[in-house]
Amino acid sequence: MAGKTKGGASALPIDTILRGDCIAELKKLPDASVDLVFADPPYNLQLGGELHRPNNTRVDGVEDEWDKFDSFAVYDDFTKAWLSECHRVLKDDGALWVIGSYHNIFRVGATLQDLGFWILNDVVWRKSNPMPNFRGTRLTNAHETMIWCSKGEKAKYTFNYDALKVANDDLQMRSDWLIPICNGGERIKDLNGHKAHPTQKPEALLHRVLIGSTNPGDVVLDPFFGTGTTGAVAKMLGRHYIGIERELDYIRVARHRIKHVKAIDGDGLEVMRSKRKETRIPFGMVVERGLIKPGQKLVSANAKFAAKVRADGSLSADGETGSIHKIAAHVQGLTACNGWTYWHMQQKKELICIDNYRKKIRKELGAAGAA
Repeated sequence: MAGKTKGGASALPIDTILRGDCIAELKKLPDASVDLVFADPPYNLQLGGELHRPNNTRVDGVEDEWDKFDSFAVYDDFTKAWLSECHRVLKDDGALWVIGSYHNIFRVGATLQDLGFWILNDVVWRKSNPMPNFRGTRLTNAHETMIWCSKGEKAKYTFNYDALKVANDDLQMRSDWLIPICNGGERIKDLNGHKAHPTQKPEALLHRVLIGSTNPGDVVLDPFFGTGTTGAVAKMLGRHYIGIERELDYIRVARHRIKHVKAIDGDGLEVMRSKRKETRIPFGMVVERGLIKPGQKLVSANAKFAAKVRADGSLSADGETGSIHKIAAHVQGLTACNGWTYWHMQQKKELICIDNYRKKIRKELGAAGAA
C-alpha cells in the first residue's frame, strides 16, 4: 500500500501499512517524526489450555503465536526494544498510549518509566459487555488499562481538554471510560465467519484517544496495527497514520477496511479549544482597527447600563474609567465581570455583542498565520 511522504527528506511513510517485525520497521523511521503512538502490544496471556462455556462450546480466545513468549524476561526485552524505538521516533511534544490487561500492563508501565516516559494518566476502559468468567474461579475481567504518557517529565503534549469535556456533557472527562467491546457489525469477520482478529478494539475508544490527544494533520503511529482500527479512525478524523503489522491476513483486512472509510473534512474536524490557548486580543486592538470607534456608546444586553468608549480602549461610566471588564463590574456593583460578553453595541436595529469583534480579529490572525 503506497503512502505519501511527509517532512521533506525524512520520507515519512504516512497513510501506509508497513509489513514486518515491529522493531525492525520502527528502526527505519526518522527520529522525532510522529505526533502520537497508540500501541496495542501482545498481552502475553499465558493461557493454560482451551476455555469452554457452560454449554461446552469453545471460547474463541487469543491463542495466536504472536501472543506467546518463552518467559517474562523475553517479554520484557521485547517491550523495552519496541518502546525504546517509539521514544526515539516521537516528537518532543508527542505522546504515547499503550493498552493492556493485568497480564502485561504493569510490566509495560515499569519499562515506560525506566525509558524516561512520563506517565500522565492511567485510563481504565470499562467494558459494558465483558465476557463472563465461565469457570467461576475469578472475578469477571471487565476492564483493560491504558497508560497515557509524554516523552519526558517537562515535555509539552497535546491535550484537548475542552473537547473531551464537551463530549462528556460539559463535565471533566474522567479516567474511567465505559465503552462496549466490539460486537455486531463492528466486529470484523473472516471468510469463515470467525473473528478476523481476537483483540480488535472498538472505534469509539480510538476516537476518544485521538480527539483528546491529537490535532488534524498529526501523524499517528500504531506498531501493532492488526485489522487497522487506529488507521480507520485516524483517516476519518483527518489524521495521518503509519501502521506496522507482520501478519499478511490482518494487513489485507486493514487495507480493505481503511479504503472504505470516508474522511471528515471542513468544520466537521473542529473541536472545542481551551480559551487559555486562544490568542489574546485586547479591546484596544478593536478600537485601533476602527471596528468600534472612540465615543461609541456600549450598553448591557438589557440596555440598563451604558458606557462610552475612549481613544485608548478604556471605558467611562458614572465618573469611573477603566477596562471593559472593570467598568462592566462597576456598573453592576460586582467585583468582576467579563466585559467581552457583557457589553453590546447598537448596530441598526439590533445589539451586537462586542465579543464578535474579538472573534473576527482572532480569525484574521489565524488565517494570516496559516498562510
